[in-house]
Amino acid sequence: MYRFILGVAIAATATSAFAADAVAPIVMDQEVAAPHISGYVEAYLGGLYVTVPGDHASATTAGGTGRVNFPIDSRWNVQTDAFIDSLWVQGQNFYGYGGAVHGYWRDPSSYALGGFATITGYGGDNFSGEHIYNFTVGPEAQAYFGNVTLYGQVDYGQLRASGSSEHLDTWGGRGVVRYFAQDNLRFDGELGYSTISLGGEHLNTVTGALQAMYRFSGTPLSVFGRYQLDHLSAGGISENIHKYVIGVRASFGSDTLLDEDRNGATMDTYRPNIILPFGG
Repeated sequence: MYRFILGVAIAATATSAFAADAVAPIVMDQEVAAPHISGYVEAYLGGLYVTVPGDHASATTAGGTGRVNFPIDSRWNVQTDAFIDSLWVQGQNFYGYGGAVHGYWRDPSSYALGGFATITGYGGDNFSGEHIYNFTVGPEAQAYFGNVTLYGQVDYGQLRASGSSEHLDTWGGRGVVRYFAQDNLRFDGELGYSTISLGGEHLNTVTGALQAMYRFSGTPLSVFGRYQLDHLSAGGISENIHKYVIGVRASFGSDTLLDEDRNGATMDTYRPNIILPFGG
């Protein structure tokens, strides 16, 4: 089987889908909404195209996400996430599943500041009964400038196997720009970097992504399309993983994508393009 990932295994870093809205003109100063629970669920379907020098392969991918924001008061919030990503390649299936929690202070007219923690488990064919998982923790912040949101995260984590005291250290960071052309029409651009320590080597991933989302006015439904490129390198070997998806989102507790971004479930976390056996 074509050697998909550089040696060990899991490209762990950042992605996931985001939100956007269209209709009324952008309000430059967002008012504080009355605290209430809000969130969304979404699902996607798409494909991967993997290239290494002299070889290539394709795969099918699908997944979903659910996020709920719980306001503690008019400023403090707790958001919980759950997600699953699955990949089918050359008759084999690999998947990742997990969740995240975010705690943060937010002024919808200015910024949000807090921290997050994630845990992700991995499974599928050729895992030989091993339970592989990783966790990450780190700070995150958003800044609001009218119809633009700037979003940054930095994280530290560990990749582990149950029953083993050994682990691999991971570090990463990502920056996202969200531009609301209208309240229900959103465009995202993302850049990220992560590294996994593999003994004396490092598996490095540079990520770039573009996304567009549109929410149908007066409804909870949105549609989105996303392209993400993960460039992996280790030991002088490099690999490009292209991911193209389309999806649908159903929101609750928000009126527009901009409202969701400033008053609802606005935080997310990175998810990698590909999941592979650890040790195979």
